[in-house]
Amino acid sequence: MGTTRTTDTTDTTATAEKRIDDETVPAQAVATEGGTDAEAAPEDAGAAREAEDTEPADEDDDAAAPPTTGIAAGAGAVVAAGLGLASVTGTWLGTLMAERQTLMGQINLQAGKATDQISAMYGTPWHTTALVNGVFAVLAALVAAVVLTRPRAATWVRAVAWGGVALGVLGLLISAGMYLDLFGSMPTIPKGTRPGA
Repeated sequence: MGTTRTTDTTDTTATAEKRIDDETVPAQAVATEGGTDAEAAPEDAGAAREAEDTEPADEDDDAAAPPTTGIAAGAGAVVAAGLGLASVTGTWLGTLMAERQTLMGQINLQAGKATDQISAMYGTPWHTTALVNGVFAVLAALVAAVVLTRPRAATWVRAVAWGGVALGVLGLLISAGMYLDLFGSMPTIPKGTRPGA
């Protein structure tokens, strides 16, 4: 009888240990696998947080830097476009300088210092207007070029600056044509005809 009980007790103990081992091993395996996933997840989360922390910082830097630069670039682009338009259509300064040259031509004719009336009254003021418009065209192109070299300029700023470049180049071509009399030759007095006759 005693032997039977001992055997039963031993079998029961072995069965209990086996159950414990069976339950313990999967639990440990699950814990180990879960631990690996748990460790990998925080690393991924940490990397994602670092990326998020880095991106807003760059955005903040971009948002903090452009206000003054963006305003200056925008103003420069508008100024370049205005100068380019003025070089094409003409300016008050060009008109004033042309009138001054006309007056000086009249004075020189009356004083006998000028013999060519057409050049004094027409040619010189015409060329003066061309020179003034050419100066405005060069300024437009230079200001636009400076704006285009600015990093991170807004799209509309670059578009307006390119418009200033185009108008400046067009104004420069028109001014060169005016100065070189490409659009029309200088008027001449027919031979045998006296001025004022």
